[in-house]
Amino acid sequence: MAKKMKPKPDNLLAQNKKAWHDYNILETYEAGIALTGTEIKSVRAGKTNLRDGFIRITNNEAWLVNVHISPYKEGNQFNVDPLRSRKLLLHKKEIAKLLAALTQQGKTAVPLRMYLKHGYAKVLIGVAEGKKLYDKREALKKKDQKREMARALKERY
Repeated sequence: MAKKMKPKPDNLLAQNKKAWHDYNILETYEAGIALTGTEIKSVRAGKTNLRDGFIRITNNEAWLVNVHISPYKEGNQFNVDPLRSRKLLLHKKEIAKLLAALTQQGKTAVPLRMYLKHGYAKVLIGVAEGKKLYDKREALKKKDQKREMARALKERY
């Protein structure tokens, strides 16, 4: 009898935890990313920082801006600028929806996580709305309350 395989996690390479703290994520899109040979090696090694990144749409093309991918150690002359803009691979309809969402006041698009899917690097993009300071405090209070309830239940049983 064959052994049942557990579903594999989505091979998370980088995550933008600050985005979940600073923004309310309204909707998400999955996009491919165009990388050079040494960049994909560096991404697979986990040398990516999504923290200050954002998505810009110019000439009906989506670009990932200000995301730092460290140069590959063995890449020498083939390495590129770590902060260069990288093209996102989306369908025309997805770009149109994203553009319509971004033209609204107070909306922005940020990268939430980067992962491998079937051997290709993917980026999860979130259309987000900025949180106010009191919203951030409220979210931290709720998180602490959940943690306290979990601790109390663990001690009880």
